[in-house]
Amino acid sequence: MDLIKHLISFILHIDEHLVDIIQIFDLWSYAVLFFIVFIETGVVIFPFLPGDSLLFASGAFAAVGAFNILFLLCIFFAAAVIGDTVNYHIGKKVGTSIPPDSWFGKLVNKEKMAKAEEFFNKHGGKTIVLARFMPFVRTFAPFVAGASRMNYRYFIAYNVIGAALWVSLCTMAGYFFGNIRVIKNNFSTVILLIIFLSVLPSLIGFIRSRLAKTY
Repeated sequence: MDLIKHLISFILHIDEHLVDIIQIFDLWSYAVLFFIVFIETGVVIFPFLPGDSLLFASGAFAAVGAFNILFLLCIFFAAAVIGDTVNYHIGKKVGTSIPPDSWFGKLVNKEKMAKAEEFFNKHGGKTIVLARFMPFVRTFAPFVAGASRMNYRYFIAYNVIGAALWVSLCTMAGYFFGNIRVIKNNFSTVILLIIFLSVLPSLIGFIRSRLAKTY
C-alpha cells in the first residue's frame, strides 16, 4: 500500500519530484528521466510509472530553463524507441518459451497468438502508434507485438513514428502551456486530466466491446 501511495504521489506531484531530481542529480537528471521512460515503455511489469505526465512536466521545466528542450526531446525519443524495441524482443523471447500447460501458456495459446500475429501484421502499425498515448497499453503493446511475431521492420518503423509523435506532443504541450498561471496553480488537476484523456480511448474501446457482446 505504501508503494502504491508513493507512486500515486509521484505521478500527481511530478512537478515537485522533478525539482528534487534536478537538485539532487543536476545534469544527471537527464539520465534519470531517460531511465524512467525506458523502464515504463521497455519493461512490461512497470506500466504504472509516469509517462505522459512526466513528459508534460519536464517540458514545463524546460520552458523556465531547467532543461534544454532539444536535448530533452532527444533523450525522451531515444528512451521511448529503445524501450519499445527491448519490450518487443522480450515478448518475442518469452512468448515463444512459455510452457503450453502453464496458466500463461493457456492464456496465450498458439491459436490466440496466430490471431494476434495476423492482427498486428495487418493493423499493428496503427496500434503501436496509438498505444503511445495510452497508459498501460503503451507498455503491453510492444510486448504482445513481439510475442505474436509482428514483422520487425514494420514494428520498428511505427515504433519510431509513435515515439516521435508522443514525445513531441506531450513535451511541447508542457513547454508552451505548463507555466500558464492557471495550469501551474492546478498542476495536479492538469495531470489527472492528462491521465484521463490518455486512458479515454481504451475506456471507449472497452465499453464498445462490452456493448457488442451484450447486443
